[in-house]
Amino acid sequence: MADMRAVRAHSRGGPEQLRYEDAPQPRPTAGEVLVQVHAAAVTPGELDWDATWTDAFDGGGRPRLPVIPSKEFSGVVAETGGDAGEWRAGDEVYGLIPFTRDGAAAEFTAVPAEVLAAKPPRLDHHQAAALPLAGLTAWQALVVHGGLCEGARVLVHGGAGGVGSIAVQVAAALGAEVTATAAVGDAAFVRDLGAREVLDYAAGPFEEAAGGMDLVLDTVGAPVWPGSWRVLRPGGVLVSVAAPVEAQGPEGRRGAFFVVEPDREGLDRLSGLVAEGRLTPPLADVFHLSDAAAAYTSLTRPHRRAKTVLRVR
Repeated sequence: MADMRAVRAHSRGGPEQLRYEDAPQPRPTAGEVLVQVHAAAVTPGELDWDATWTDAFDGGGRPRLPVIPSKEFSGVVAETGGDAGEWRAGDEVYGLIPFTRDGAAAEFTAVPAEVLAAKPPRLDHHQAAALPLAGLTAWQALVVHGGLCEGARVLVHGGAGGVGSIAVQVAAALGAEVTATAAVGDAAFVRDLGAREVLDYAAGPFEEAAGGMDLVLDTVGAPVWPGSWRVLRPGGVLVSVAAPVEAQGPEGRRGAFFVVEPDREGLDRLSGLVAEGRLTPPLADVFHLSDAAAAYTSLTRPHRRAKTVLRVR
């Protein structure tokens, strides 16, 4: 069996457990595709997820040590197993790996063929790797769970972050009127993404400057919920990707929480927005694969902007 260079953790923990080392190169089985990874993205909190370390989401699964982190990637098909659909060696692809499988912080990764999508030609591999998790989270929050429609008024909490920076662009591209919260130093950046108004979250309660929202997307957590309920119109929806929120709010308002899922159709829709020039994944930092521990450590900085990517090839 051939070897590859990969980032692995042999014990559960934080970035200090990550090692850049030789590892067995995976082989694709039926329904899988072997991808030569060109770039992989890292996500805040990923090393705290039970699914990163076990075969279940709830902490009761069996350990999968050693593990390879990073769940989103861009690369080129190297080999296919049986029943791999239309994919052929040499195809440029990107996608989100199911959370209970090994990730893409390696020279090669074997992934289910059904989660792959064609890489948007307008994006390089670094940009494409930054899109799957944040992009699908934003798409599923806004469209699937939030029922976003043209003309809706949308508030995005954390508009400069990995998910927020994509959500602002997607909502604006779909015809929404977008307001976002952000640090004052990120205001110009978030406006350039498509927000009509940016509220400095440190300047005072955001609910004093906003109202009549049809949809609020929370990427921050419970502290913003009281104000978020107040800025929603009756019948509006608060979608949280940070923590479970009450399904029923005051005056007919609705709450929704979900965990993003791999979704080829969603990736294809995002690729369409990229092709139209309406969506570009912003990058924060690019680290070499061998510096993956430093990349994950960088995610602990406050006021992170956009996504951090590993350069693999």
